[in-house]
Amino acid sequence: MPDLSRGEDAEAVSALRSATMRLARRLKHQRVDESLSPAEMSVLGTLARCGSATPGELARKEHVQPPSMTRIVAMLEAKGLVRLEPHRDDRRQKVVTQTERAEAMLAASRTKRDAWLAELAGQLDEDEWARLRAAAPVLEKLAQL
Repeated sequence: MPDLSRGEDAEAVSALRSATMRLARRLKHQRVDESLSPAEMSVLGTLARCGSATPGELARKEHVQPPSMTRIVAMLEAKGLVRLEPHRDDRRQKVVTQTERAEAMLAASRTKRDAWLAELAGQLDEDEWARLRAAAPVLEKLAQL
């Protein structure tokens, strides 16, 4: 476990934070559809990973307030990227489901971002690439915690 009172751990945590933030910012610029906000893209990504959800569930997963999620879902629905369906067990609720158009757009976006990242990774030497491949599951775990 990192001990921030130790200089080397504090430096490593700071370097990891800085590098992941810069890389994430650069990846965000590799979008296929520039008309979508980062929040809208994030909601579509959550729907792709987790499946259909109520606006309340999406708000919790995205760490936003329910009124904000209601606005995001309304914008995505107006763009034809999600549809609202009645909840199976609670007719007062709606379930948000991504459309085929959203699935295709996300697939194209992933392909573009993967190609961009692969191009960057191609500039690493074999040892750096091996270490990065080994770190990927750990970074994924951090993202899920």
